[in-house]
Amino acid sequence: MKIEISLPAQTLDLFDEADQLLRHYKVSTAANGAGELFGSYQTPRGQHMVRAKIGAGLPLGSVFVGRRPTGEIWSPELAAQCPGRDWILTRILWLSGREPGFNRLGNMDTMRRYIYIHGTPDDQPMGVPGSHGCIRMNNADVADLFDRIPAGTPVWIHGDTETFI
Repeated sequence: MKIEISLPAQTLDLFDEADQLLRHYKVSTAANGAGELFGSYQTPRGQHMVRAKIGAGLPLGSVFVGRRPTGEIWSPELAAQCPGRDWILTRILWLSGREPGFNRLGNMDTMRRYIYIHGTPDDQPMGVPGSHGCIRMNNADVADLFDRIPAGTPVWIHGDTETFI
């Protein structure tokens, strides 16, 4: 299994071991574009892996704070009580960079930047940049992806010109 995320297309593709496309999802990456630096609120590029899977078995819309479920389920009423909150919902696939000096270690470390693939309120648009650096998916899609992949799955996040190694 491997995951390919296209920043220009705002898509996430899941491939099997024979490079056959299994699933195609719309996503939302950083509103600030691509970049690796800590504090940039940009989506990091390059080779990554799913370091941890968090939230197995929780209901769709489960709310996370600090990678821990709060016991809440997202609703418009809850959102109205917490305006401006960056909602992390349903499942978390925590990414770790694999390229020292580019997206791993120092002030460019994807994992220390807490970059995830995660669910977001289903009223949020997919296919357009809007996150604070993470890769947002609608809740049913992130639960589906979560159930299909193991920890350690390679993830390639790219613009137009890079190639998957």
